[in-house]
Amino acid sequence: MRPISLPALAIFLTMIALACVGCDKKPTLPAVLATNASAATSAPSSAIPASVALPNFTALVKKEGPAVINISTTRKVRGGLPFQTFPGLTPDDPFYEFFRRFAPGDESPREFRSQSLGSGFIVSADGYILTNAHVVEGADEVTVRLTDQREFKAKAVGTDRRSDIALLKIPAKDIPVVNIGDSSKLDVGEWVVAIGSPFGFTNSVSQGIVSAKGRSLPEGDIVPFIQTDVPVNPGNSGGPLFNMNGEVVGINSQIYSRSGGYMGLSFAIPIDLAMKVKDELLKHGTVRRGRLGITIQGVSPEHAKSFEREKAGGALITSVEKDGPADRAGLEIGEIILKFDGKDMVSSDELVRAVSEAAPGTSAKLQVWRHGSAKEVTVTLGEADGERMAQKQGPRDKAADPGHLGLTLRELTRDEQRALHTEGSLVVEAAAGVAAESGIQPGDIIIAINSERISTTKQLRAELAKAGKRAAVLVQREGIMIFLPLKFPDK
Repeated sequence: MRPISLPALAIFLTMIALACVGCDKKPTLPAVLATNASAATSAPSSAIPASVALPNFTALVKKEGPAVINISTTRKVRGGLPFQTFPGLTPDDPFYEFFRRFAPGDESPREFRSQSLGSGFIVSADGYILTNAHVVEGADEVTVRLTDQREFKAKAVGTDRRSDIALLKIPAKDIPVVNIGDSSKLDVGEWVVAIGSPFGFTNSVSQGIVSAKGRSLPEGDIVPFIQTDVPVNPGNSGGPLFNMNGEVVGINSQIYSRSGGYMGLSFAIPIDLAMKVKDELLKHGTVRRGRLGITIQGVSPEHAKSFEREKAGGALITSVEKDGPADRAGLEIGEIILKFDGKDMVSSDELVRAVSEAAPGTSAKLQVWRHGSAKEVTVTLGEADGERMAQKQGPRDKAADPGHLGLTLRELTRDEQRALHTEGSLVVEAAAGVAAESGIQPGDIIIAINSERISTTKQLRAELAKAGKRAAVLVQREGIMIFLPLKFPDK
């Protein structure tokens, strides 16, 4: 075979390429990235489009950016003025604690000003602004700066710490406002954009996708957070999270970080919840929430077996407030709330949110798992009266009555019960074996086995004997009620 020269080879390959024009062939990666977005709209909604253009945020930012504002707060702090050689350093700075310890300073009592920065967005043309409660908490003065460099002193209409929402008002008219979206329609994987003032850099834009919805965080039990991978940092707090339609779907509130800066996990408050809080603050100056008068915990697979349930889920009642709404409706400890007004309660967090969103005084229908079957209960909600502090106490005395589960118990005196604010009669002196493996600890007070209250060691043995191979033990620990699933050893 004769060798083919390089020019001839080039001509040959060109002819093949021209012959393939119009072939049914998937585009290469560069072609996919360059394809116009209109091609994606023609694909069936159930299929992943063959070609997707990277999003362009310029129009969104130009239109919505002017309604995003910078917030600076000032508060007066009385004490020593630390490390005067670093006057720009504030208590909110990550390096504050380091320099406070090791840099020289004047510790004589005096008054100085502490400043912090945050973000917010305008929701009405007459000057109402939404931001995070923690941005303005404790501030003596709040200054709002618009993108056109106008500044206004803002007044706090109201703040709600539980949802971390604050409503501000500035004396301005005909100012740009954001478009409010529907966070319930947000999909995981959807593009979103944050605009705010990270580290004071006003109107900074960052983008990412929705990573998850309905996240529960320790400091936000009533908020189903939107998790994103949008880079946000200190100063972004209170700023808006936009969808690709230019609608606000969330308020950037928290990040998960070990360094103090962005590490890929950002959390936003859904705008649906924020607007409800805004309306309550505007109308009442505070947020009125429903209350059942119970404490609850989640239901694990082990808990479910103990209560003769085939699957986990729902909210397990661990205590009932005397003469409270739940008590008047006949709810008892050891019962599992499965539905609230027809909606399945997949977790205990969902029940907390559902009750908090309901208006005080309204009636709610509950589906409750009681003694092995589902029952319908109607309850009239009370009004939440703020957070309560748990009592912390714990006597120690001589141990008695070792059990086959590794429990060592004794009965509490009346004085000890009053001091511990408990109705329980048995305190755990020592836990070993199965009891310790199940999470029971010295100092725990035994309240019930499943839904049966326990007052004596004799009654405890009897209820454990009836329970079969599994049971759930309700204990009071440092003022908090919790069910622990207990698996008996094989005999």
